[in-house]
Amino acid sequence: MKTIYDIKNELQKHLGRKATINYNLGRNKFEEYHVVIKKLYDNIFLVEDDISLKSFSYSDVITKTIKIKY
Repeated sequence: MKTIYDIKNELQKHLGRKATINYNLGRNKFEEYHVVIKKLYDNIFLVEDDISLKSFSYSDVITKTIKIKY
């Protein structure tokens, strides 16, 4: 099982690079974002797409609410 530190270290390797985030909204609803990983904080990380800046928590990755493809 991955920890927050594992996920943060993985994201650190891809800082400033493009990624795809699949966001599970529940009830078979999904959103897909093509983003650049911008900044890492203690509990969240920021990504930027063409329109806006979004934040996600590392626990979103652990609970598989979001999936990141590099």
